[in-house]
Amino acid sequence: MDIILMPGLWLKSTAWDEVAAELRKLGHNPIQVKLPGTDDESTTVTLEDQIEAAVEAVDGADRPMVVGHSAASALAWVVADRRPEKIHSAVMVGGFPPSNGSEYASFFEIADGVMPFPGWEPFAGPDSDDLDEAARERIAAESVPVPGGVAEGIVNLTEERRYEVPVVMVCPEYSVEDAKGWVEEGEIPELAKATGLSYVDIDSGHWPMFSKPAELAAVLDGIAR
Repeated sequence: MDIILMPGLWLKSTAWDEVAAELRKLGHNPIQVKLPGTDDESTTVTLEDQIEAAVEAVDGADRPMVVGHSAASALAWVVADRRPEKIHSAVMVGGFPPSNGSEYASFFEIADGVMPFPGWEPFAGPDSDDLDEAARERIAAESVPVPGGVAEGIVNLTEERRYEVPVVMVCPEYSVEDAKGWVEEGEIPELAKATGLSYVDIDSGHWPMFSKPAELAAVLDGIAR
């Protein structure tokens, strides 16, 4: 199966390298999306530019499974909105979509038009406990500041058929029970309306593509099959 892989904040497409290698061994065709503003390090990119790159990847694939990590879960959901009939499913690893009209991901201070990687202090605890020092240094060294036009971009959702797209929440630093509770309590209204929502656990922190790439690939393989 074609599997589109989209990285979360500050990450280049190469963050998926180890997962992609494992997926190939399992017979899939991973497509690592090069999002404008990360791989090319442009600071003037907008959220719509990243959405266009994601949609272009879908249009060039054969009914792919669309995987978004962390904030890019919103990109996966926007793709479901733009191309509901063309994708197999939307998979959200450690993330979920904001509601229509919400900002994409302005979680940290924006300075000089970009949102830099804030260091590891905000992610102390379950998010990063499974990352060794080498992994932390690698992620920080390779991180790319997020353009303000992406972080503060407004998510626009217009197609009701997105709710019919199968959605899988992959739960890393939180449990399946946590995720179900958030949905049932109305904290993730977009997913509360999804008719084909399911959950998968993975024993990792927030960045399983670095700490548990084989395990994450096995989870994605299971969803694809």
